[in-house]
This record gives sequence, C-alpha cells and structure tokens, in this order.
Amino acid sequence: MRLLTLRTPNGTATATATAGTVAVRQDGETLTEIDGFADVGALLQDPNWETTAKAANGETHPLDGADLAAVVPSPGKIICVGHNYRNHIKEMGRDVPEYPTLFAKYAESLIGPNDDLALPPESGTVDWEAELAVIIGKTGRRIAEADAAEHIAGYAVLNDVSMRDYQFRTVQWLQGKTWEKSTPFGPALVTKDEFTGGLMTSEVDGEIQQSTPTDDVVFTPEFLVSYISTIITLNPGDVIATGTPGGVGHAQDPKRYLQDGQVLVTTIEGLGQLKNRVIKEA
Repeated sequence: MRLLTLRTPNGTATATATAGTVAVRQDGETLTEIDGFADVGALLQDPNWETTAKAANGETHPLDGADLAAVVPSPGKIICVGHNYRNHIKEMGRDVPEYPTLFAKYAESLIGPNDDLALPPESGTVDWEAELAVIIGKTGRRIAEADAAEHIAGYAVLNDVSMRDYQFRTVQWLQGKTWEKSTPFGPALVTKDEFTGGLMTSEVDGEIQQSTPTDDVVFTPEFLVSYISTIITLNPGDVIATGTPGGVGHAQDPKRYLQDGQVLVTTIEGLGQLKNRVIKEA
C-alpha cells in the first residue's frame, strides 16, 4: 500500500481537508482520500491505520499533477544516521563506526517531493545526500532488533541536503543539516510488505551522482530502530533517515555543490522519486 499527503486548494476542496492537506491512498494513477486524517502522520496515530487506509473510499483525485506535501509533514522526531554506507565512509576518509552516528533534523526542513529546494544565501556548499527513510508505525521503547520490523510502518525517499560549510564549523553536524525548506521527503509511505530494498540514486541535471543498493549498510533499519529506541521512545510518524551512499559532491575532486536552477532527482526503486528544482532563497 502507498500512502501520501495531498495538498488541497486553501484547505477547502473537500470536507475532510480542513488543514489544507489530506491523507490519501494511491491505487495506480488514482488518489483516494482517507476521511478524517489531514496527513499520513495523523493517520499513523490510529492504531488501526492499515485497516482504515485500506477501507477508505473518500473523494478521488488524479495522481498526475497532484500537489504533494512531505509524506509526513510534521514528524515528532527526525533522527538521522551518518556514516552508514561503506562507500560513503571511505570517500569521507572515516573508519567504519562501531555505533551509529546520530543527529537530528526538524520538521521545518521538510519539503514535498516536487517542491523547490531553497538555496540559502549564507551557504555556497549545498550538497546532496540520497537516503532511505524509515517511518515508524507503532510506539516502542527498548525494542528488540528481532521485533523491530513490527514497529516500522514503511519506507520513503529522503534527501538529507547538507550545507557543508555550516556542518563542519564544529564537530556537531546539526547546524549544517536542518536548514529550512531543504529536505525533500516522499513521495509516499510504501508499507513494509511492499518494499524489500532497491537501487538508490541521485542525479543533478540528469547526471548520476550516487548509485548504491539500499541494503549496502553497516546498520540495518531494524538495528537502528532497536538502537534508537533504547535511547528514546519511538512513536508513530517518527522518521529515521538511514544514511547516504558514496557520490556526494563534497567528496569529489573538484568539489561540486548545488547551484541555482539545477534539478536534483532522488530515486529509490520500489519507493518512487523526488524531483526538486534548486532556487535561490529570497
């Protein structure tokens, strides 16, 4: 099953879309509203969200031309993992970590799968990082790795766009990782029964930059769910960004960064595609 968050004009297109968005189920080229839920994050708060989504028969919309928001627009937590793909660890000159490198991102950084990506005037080193996002569907604390899959609702595509100059000002990365309107996320939550992994790529103006299978990781999604839940309770709608593979612009010679007018495309087989034009922030 594929679940998306659809923007509606002025929040008044339908009776259910009072917040300007509505959760929808994708069936081929048709989106069906899931009545009573303003977005996928709100839907996941329902313990019976899968049954509710499957049974939905609300108003329908064509997928073509749909204005999609970030699939979970306001997660309670966005926890990101650094140095999880071996080829990226190597290109950045780091050692394979014994434990996950964790940092946070905030909801203000999220944008929809086709939204413009803000290029801030303060940074000239804006880089791409294709990532597999894990979306939590069931509350848990100290979750055993063997039980972690039960807590995963599904997966989506995310690009952890990074302002490298700010990131490396200190040993703490947060200030380079959570710029406003910098993180495309979506297009859909694909439930875990429909996704077993696939090739992840990023392109800039049609040129492939990253291309690695999603399972070529040091720490699996299940391990990360278990590890992070040891520290803090994971709740429905929380997001774990599981790290990026090799091919980032900062590691190239010469270094390459996103420029005004370029188009960044991030794809994971089986999950979908993000396509974001880079636009100078006013």
